[in-house]
Amino acid sequence: MPQNATIAPRFGTLIALSGLSVLSLNMFLPSLSNIATDFSASWTLVNLSIAGYAAATAILQLIVGPLSDRFGRRPVMLAALVVFCLASFGCLLATDIRTFLLCRMMQAAIVAGYTVSLAVVRDTAGAQRAASLIGYLAMAWAIAPMLGPVLGGLLDELYGWRASFWAFSGFGVVVLTVCWIDLRETNRTPSRTLKAQFRAYPELARSRRFWGYALCMAFSTGAFYAFLGGAPVVASALFDVPPGLLGVYMGSITAGFVFGSFLSGRFAARYPLSAMMTAGRIVACAGLLLGLLVLATGFVHELTVFGACVCVGIGNGVTMPSSSSGALSVRPALAGSASGLTGALAVAGGALVSAATGAILTAENAALALLGMMLISSALGLAAALYMLWLDRSEARLASSTS
Repeated sequence: MPQNATIAPRFGTLIALSGLSVLSLNMFLPSLSNIATDFSASWTLVNLSIAGYAAATAILQLIVGPLSDRFGRRPVMLAALVVFCLASFGCLLATDIRTFLLCRMMQAAIVAGYTVSLAVVRDTAGAQRAASLIGYLAMAWAIAPMLGPVLGGLLDELYGWRASFWAFSGFGVVVLTVCWIDLRETNRTPSRTLKAQFRAYPELARSRRFWGYALCMAFSTGAFYAFLGGAPVVASALFDVPPGLLGVYMGSITAGFVFGSFLSGRFAARYPLSAMMTAGRIVACAGLLLGLLVLATGFVHELTVFGACVCVGIGNGVTMPSSSSGALSVRPALAGSASGLTGALAVAGGALVSAATGAILTAENAALALLGMMLISSALGLAAALYMLWLDRSEARLASSTS
């Protein structure tokens, strides 16, 4: 390994990677109708640029993580950034919807920014310190998608929909340059062959700890996805909220997540991972239970519903950095694989919960059904966190009795 293998990149480099990986999901959303018009394509077809992209990121996380374990974080990240830049230029120059969608799917390579950043953090820090750093990274994950549609809408209004892909191309080149200079190899124990690495997977899959951390993260994400799918229905069916105010309400859960992530950054290094996970799940469940109790009294108000959802955002911000760090710490040599697998599970779990919420939500039961589904998902996450807390204490008692 090179001598600089233990040198961590600047934290700003990881923030840029993480931010770009989530910014690419939604920055161009305000341009979807203009893209459909320009290509004379149906809305259903153009919408594949979102749904298909999300599916591609879930699959790629399962691939990128293992590749970074085998070949190293640096070459995989640089290759992903090159693909992202080329794909962004392809979207920019596309003259038909099929070419545009193909290049858009290739843009999903930037998901490596999320997967590899987590692996780099775990390569260069202990489990609790990694949870603290991931907490601060999570703030970038939350803020970037909040600002993205604003920037994309402004660019579209001034220069047309292709301007967003000029921006993606520029961002990609800048981040690629920064990574080329600053991102050194942090994987000190790469697998000798992919075959040897695959032999190690069963140990990760059989780990009770890995699945405890991963399921806690997946169900926490599920509550957020339920909110995304159900909140607009609640706002329009019950409260007749205007679009501008709806945007504020929709951003409330993200604001809560930013605050929770800040708390995680401050305190995760001081407390066990399972304690932070449990605390976050308790905050989320308590807020939802209080909201349901208030609704049961007959007091139906938008602040009751969306205030409860803010608690979910705070709870997720506290929980997810620790659960993510824990999953990556089960087998440090497979941190990239664990990062990819937990990310894919979170996306898949979130999609399932969102679909279930949409299936039961009606105008008549909107508020109760939304908070109820979010509570079920949060409670399942709490069960996983409590299991990890029990496992920690059991192992501690066992260690003390044998010492």
